[in-house]
Amino acid sequence: MSFDRELTPKWRQGYRYQYEPAQKGHVLLYPEGMIKLNESAAAIGGLIDGQRTVAAIISELDRQFPGVPELGDDIEQFMEVARAEHWIELV
Repeated sequence: MSFDRELTPKWRQGYRYQYEPAQKGHVLLYPEGMIKLNESAAAIGGLIDGQRTVAAIISELDRQFPGVPELGDDIEQFMEVARAEHWIELV
């Protein structure tokens, strides 16, 4: 099954993406705790605003980081994991 890049990711209610100085990086806060995101996940997370489609996020990151092989596939994988972990909804 192929991934639909026209879906729009949004953080689930109760989840908040932010920079956390104590962690020296971006985190995802939720009622039960916190997830520290690696640089790639933070770059993707920073573009999840409930407005941009997955395709638009891929396009923006391709502009910021030209020539990264399989960038779109990596972003799709992040979206699948984030959805499976219930961090985001794809609508």
